[in-house]
Amino acid sequence: MFWTQTSGTWINVITIILGTVVGLSLRGRLPAPMRQVITQGLGLVTLLIGMEMGRSLFDLQAGAVDGVIVGLMSLVGGGLLGEWWAVESRLEAVGDWLKCRFRGQGRFTDGFVAASLLFCIGPLALIGSLNNGLTGDNRLLVIKAAMDGLAAIALTSTFGTGVGFSALPVWLYQGGLSLGAAQFAQAMPDPETAPAILAATGVGGLIIVGLGFTLLEITTIRIAALLPALGLAPLLYLLGDAFTSSL
Repeated sequence: MFWTQTSGTWINVITIILGTVVGLSLRGRLPAPMRQVITQGLGLVTLLIGMEMGRSLFDLQAGAVDGVIVGLMSLVGGGLLGEWWAVESRLEAVGDWLKCRFRGQGRFTDGFVAASLLFCIGPLALIGSLNNGLTGDNRLLVIKAAMDGLAAIALTSTFGTGVGFSALPVWLYQGGLSLGAAQFAQAMPDPETAPAILAATGVGGLIIVGLGFTLLEITTIRIAALLPALGLAPLLYLLGDAFTSSL
């Protein structure tokens, strides 16, 4: 039962590690311009995925409150909470500790943070984990695993071994979601249609767009500080819907 509910997560972890190994083998053989092109290609695809996810906010209506407004309030409120809780600094501290503990080289922490955010934020991670836990269907996570493995190759060629350690937060996040969904199966809504989850997906898309800008070195956005917005979005949706219903 445990394997059935978390199989997609284990496959995902394995592909990230394999992608890191392949990326490390290529890293010493590729000149800097080629590594930069690989990262830029990943950055452009990241932008595309984020924009597609963010579109769900246009189809969302929290009572009388437009979905885009929910997204804006979530990002601002979540960003303020993230700065208050020092989420960015704490995540970087974890990366620095791993770098020291395992004698990482170069941009270890940058790779760990960027890969962890890229692999954990998104509808495939959320919906795939919930489906795996609720029904044992791991197809979405297998698709995600293939994508993450390829992305790990690209990221590792630029950032190094830190990318491989992102398998740890992926294991904790996706495995936790799958096991939690299995425990509360009767109370869980359909993750593909539940408006509150769609709100989190839309906000997650905007955060991924910011990550794409960072990968392309257009600007550096404090992505980790925005993470509380993922939890705030469903709450704001439910509050807006409940407030309108009470009028």
